[in-house]
Amino acid sequence: MWKIALVLLALVVVRITHWFYTWANPKGNGKLPLGSMGLPIIGETFQFLSQHGLYDIPPFITKRMARYGPLFRTNLFGQKVIVSTDPEINYKILQENKTFPVSYPESFLQIMGRNGMLTIHENFHKYLRNLILHLVGPENLRAKLLHGVDQTTRRHLHSWASCGIYDVKEGAAQMIFDYFCKKLISYDETQDVKKLREFFKDFMDALLSFPLNISGTAFHACLQGRKKATKVIENIYQERKASKIYCDDFMDHLVAEVEKEDSFMDETNAINLVFLLLFAVYETTSQAITLLVKYIFYNPEVLAELTKEHEGILRSRKNGNKSEVTWEEYKSMTFSHMMKVILVETYFDFEVINETVRLANIVPGVFRKASKDVQIKGYTIPAGWLVMVASSVVHFTPEKYEDPLAFNPWRWEGKELHAGSKSFMAFGGGTRLCAGADFAKLQMAVFLHYLVTTYSWSIIKGGDGVRKPGLIFPNGLHIQILEK
Repeated sequence: MWKIALVLLALVVVRITHWFYTWANPKGNGKLPLGSMGLPIIGETFQFLSQHGLYDIPPFITKRMARYGPLFRTNLFGQKVIVSTDPEINYKILQENKTFPVSYPESFLQIMGRNGMLTIHENFHKYLRNLILHLVGPENLRAKLLHGVDQTTRRHLHSWASCGIYDVKEGAAQMIFDYFCKKLISYDETQDVKKLREFFKDFMDALLSFPLNISGTAFHACLQGRKKATKVIENIYQERKASKIYCDDFMDHLVAEVEKEDSFMDETNAINLVFLLLFAVYETTSQAITLLVKYIFYNPEVLAELTKEHEGILRSRKNGNKSEVTWEEYKSMTFSHMMKVILVETYFDFEVINETVRLANIVPGVFRKASKDVQIKGYTIPAGWLVMVASSVVHFTPEKYEDPLAFNPWRWEGKELHAGSKSFMAFGGGTRLCAGADFAKLQMAVFLHYLVTTYSWSIIKGGDGVRKPGLIFPNGLHIQILEK
């Protein structure tokens, strides 16, 4: 009997050993990039999610770059991944949509949904992108959104000043959420007991967490936050559809699109699109504004130049008119942007704003999936493997940026920068360039205008951002702010 037990034990050991070996040594049709696959199932996920400093390239990446080079293999969230920190390879991946279509780890798709902007391809993506540009494209920014952004920004800054001390991160997030919710779905947080932003906060706080869906885990809390937020949006959609009341918002446009014959859009996609737009705009832009305030406060020569520019705009107004920012004034902010039209759409090269988002690196990586075996620089990226473009690495590379950790807006002066270039990918690349980039830049520019012309302010505490790997501000950024 004991002999049989020993044989069974030996078979189990052999099986486990083989499992470990095949996990650590995946096969491919060619030479795979070097790397480590970590432990079975878990992979190297915990190392990837480890906390690090605001201005550090993630230790997960630097350690593997030093050992394996700029292209290496790993396993994240239970999936095989090739990580690229090479600017040339990154650019190629982001440009070749058929070879490297958008994809994300399975756990991330559970959170974000499978039918949204993050995952759809080809014609449907073009269709959704055109829908979004109908909302936040340059023409609508000029015709409709600038006025609302101006009014909302002034109202919130006035509220901050009435408090005397305010957390910029919280205030900026609330400001953007309030305005964008109204433009999307005519939602007013102050009038609704469902508190949509609270659900979004639950969702955001655990977005990048280990995918263990058990009550009490961060991942479970994230899924619940998304479920509750989506339910609020769904209820608004159904009420709008039933009432036929026109509210002059994006939801009107979506309801009409769904009802079109042979439309790409259905109700599930419409609801998910609203959710993703809120997620993409309010959190990332508020993070960028928080860093913007921090950078200009600790760089007085930048603050002085900004103040000079924006006070010049006030002086140029006829008869001292204190009207809101006009489109022409927005375009004239030469230190904030260099007035260059890029690609087909209108992108302005903001010196201060580009420098902020370069250092911010709000998105830790962009994921794609190889649709076929791809040969790159002597290695094979196997079909079906995820590819993570670690664009943040090049933003901190001395070969691309002199003194890369310094906040230096003047470094952009005179440069022929193209959105999604090999050395600047803060807004993505290829056809997946961030459709909301223009809105984010407009919001930041208007915020800057009123902050430096109307208020005196100083940082009193906080601002110590960390990455987990997404950017967070554990202690906020508290400023003392008063009207001049």
